[in-house]
Amino acid sequence: MSTPKPTESAATPADPAPVDTRDALEVLESEAKEWDKDAEIDRILKAFRLNAYAVLGLKPGAPESDIKNLYRKKSLLIHPDKTKNPLAPDAFDRLKKAQTELMDEKHRARLDEAIADARMLLMREMKLTVDSEELKTPEFEKKWDEKTVLVLVENEQRRRRQMKAQLQEEGREQRKQEEELEQRKKKRQHEEDWEKTRDQRIDSWRQFQKGKNGEPEKKKKKKLKPIG
Repeated sequence: MSTPKPTESAATPADPAPVDTRDALEVLESEAKEWDKDAEIDRILKAFRLNAYAVLGLKPGAPESDIKNLYRKKSLLIHPDKTKNPLAPDAFDRLKKAQTELMDEKHRARLDEAIADARMLLMREMKLTVDSEELKTPEFEKKWDEKTVLVLVENEQRRRRQMKAQLQEEGREQRKQEEELEQRKKKRQHEEDWEKTRDQRIDSWRQFQKGKNGEPEKKKKKKLKPIG
């Protein structure tokens, strides 16, 4: 007789746990935000720091309202308290410095002048006019940025030389004043010392005069008359 095969239990497989798609979307969005933060931090740190427009990511001559709005947006994006990027504090400081410079009318005027000078120099080198179509091309924009860097570097070097010369002049003036002060102190000390010895000098003179007047008069020798 054949042994009957054992019947397999037809167990129903357990249903898989439902996937919370919201958590997955939040993770993706969080990663995307961190990528945006890292990208902006990297852009700020690579921007030419003498050009505040470049640090903020603005075109030269942007209105004050755009400066304020863009700074607020970017400062919230890369704030060190809202990102784990270790470079965030440095980028945040540069962003703040750029905004401060652009809100300062004098500094902004000097920056605008330097950028305009760079454009004019480039136009002369390329022999272009204000009506030239080349001014609207990306190539000209790139060369303009490069020329702006050179002009700003030259201006900064000139400013530092002037500052150094000014400090040296101030140092010479300070040394001159210190020497004059030292001379006045010596003169005043000499006068004070002279005044302190006044009584002593008077007494010494009196003693000298007294001794001179108390000496017996020397008898004059009589001249002998010749004999004869």
